[in-house]
Amino acid sequence: MLFRGKQPEASIWRRFRASSDGFTFVQEDGVYTAHIVANAERVVDLFWTLTDLLGPAVDVHIDDLRSGRSWRGESLPLPDVRDTMARLRLLLARYGGIQISVFTSEDQISLNEHLELFIYSKSDKWLYLLEGRGLEEMSHVQTKSWKIKRQSFPAAPDLVNALASAAEKLGLTRG
Repeated sequence: MLFRGKQPEASIWRRFRASSDGFTFVQEDGVYTAHIVANAERVVDLFWTLTDLLGPAVDVHIDDLRSGRSWRGESLPLPDVRDTMARLRLLLARYGGIQISVFTSEDQISLNEHLELFIYSKSDKWLYLLEGRGLEEMSHVQTKSWKIKRQSFPAAPDLVNALASAAEKLGLTRG
């Protein structure tokens, strides 16, 4: 097959993404909120990728719905947090059931237990950043139809152990 001219470059996720990949973006009382829905791997990857746009020191809160444990840390170096979260990405996408928030005084990026991503910010910069990542703004998004109760997440000992190890590595405190 012979191609003429320059062909547009397309990444794999853009070619094979689900049509439901998108986000809502609203502003209320000076806070901009984005709710992003896509497949599990894409949402977890976006969570990790977008944290790189936060400041050099971040606060972290993790809530493990399986074990009932939670951890928090303040003014942690962003590269350390991202490195630790990178090691958890595969397990997070596979099992869910964990709430993670990484935030500064201006922005908060949260991954919920149903693998939906939320961004809260004092500015509208995230609208342009999400569109730049190929997501489509929608008037409403289709949330996960498989949502289950907090207590009903299936056992995932690999994730629970990896999460406890990550919290220890970052020096997070229980609570």
